[in-house]
Amino acid sequence: MPTVEKMVQHFANAPTRGLAATKQAIYAGVDATLEAQLDLERDLQRALGHSADYREGVTAFMAKRAPRFSGR
Repeated sequence: MPTVEKMVQHFANAPTRGLAATKQAIYAGVDATLEAQLDLERDLQRALGHSADYREGVTAFMAKRAPRFSGR
């Protein structure tokens, strides 16, 4: 149970858009060509790089504090 609780806390505090994009890329990779997969991952990274969560992650890293992701 402690391991499950630790995982629950980890995912509850994680950047939800990043997790969703990772899941999308994993599922797409089953059928995609390498070129299509790389295009998808590029597009996902570009979109996430413009998100508030990305800015928060960088800001938190620079301030040496835990990030507070909002899902935006």
